Amino acid sequence: MSDALPKIADDELENAPGTVHENLEGWVPSLATDQEIRDAFEKAFDYRGDLTITLKTGEKVEGYLFDRVSDAVLLSECYVRVKPKNRSDRIKILYGDIAAIAFTGKDTAAGKSFAAWVKKYREKKAAGEKNIGIEAESLHEE
Repeated sequence: MSDALPKIADDELENAPGTVHENLEGWVPSLATDQEIRDAFEKAFDYRGDLTITLKTGEKVEGYLFDRVSDAVLLSECYVRVKPKNRSDRIKILYGDIAAIAFTGKDTAAGKSFAAWVKKYREKKAAGEKNIGIEAESLHEE
């Protein structure tokens, strides 16, 4: 029996399977059950765009969710931390104070996989371009 590792072609390494990024832009999840609430905020934590959180008071908070405590046994002990848009402070919002959440901001991670980068690189190379670089897309709307 040989201890040698199998040889893998470079193309196979370049296109190794990765995490599938779910497109959540525009999604307004149901928050009818404790599990739906927990699932929605786990997805919100991984989302790379702004959210709009509607509080039970009717107030709306638009911003980036950067932290959460979601592993507490009681849902009433769970919370998110948000950096509101156009403000410098950070706020803590209990799950129990939230009436709705909407994924309203542009998802800055959408389409940014390594496979997408390789595809763009190969297209430019096939077109005969030299000194190829893939530039980051602007995060600001123009």
